[in-house]
Amino acid sequence: MEENEQKAYIKPQTYEIWKKSSFKKDISKRENMTYDEEKDEYTCHNGKKLKVVGIKHRSSASGYISEITIYECEDCSECPYKVKCTEVQGNRRMQVSKTFIEKRMKSYKNIMSKEGIKLRINRSIQVEGAFGVLKNDYGFNGFLTRGKNSVKTEFLMLCFGYNINKLHAKIQNERCGNHLHDIKTA
Repeated sequence: MEENEQKAYIKPQTYEIWKKSSFKKDISKRENMTYDEEKDEYTCHNGKKLKVVGIKHRSSASGYISEITIYECEDCSECPYKVKCTEVQGNRRMQVSKTFIEKRMKSYKNIMSKEGIKLRINRSIQVEGAFGVLKNDYGFNGFLTRGKNSVKTEFLMLCFGYNINKLHAKIQNERCGNHLHDIKTA
């Protein structure tokens, strides 16, 4: 995306979870630890430092190689929070891909901007709403035809009908040429 000078408006997979108070109170989550960028270390709920003990490289199925930084707590032996923080016998270890976090946070900031909110509002009313209209309003419960080409043709006809109705509604409401809904202000 960066090479093509495109801005990422991708909602992180954990976006909804981040908003929950149970997540914010979970001391085992990296996001709830203090990070010192200068020293490159995290501080846990008990005030102990998680320092870098190694770096490894992981290759995905697509061939992308990511760099993973491994952090380990200096001493978890008598920590009163250990049960809530980790299940391992020794010290708490954490694997972090700094590049992944950087890209995720950049995308998160983008979706929280005014433009990002506008795009999210409009995304949520596009595809999901169309399937809702097809199923509930048009009474579509399943394809009447069999075979790949027949099903494609049937679905194309449904899409044509949906788009014609949508265009008709836009003309009636004088919204032609306006592609995105505005953010509603209270």
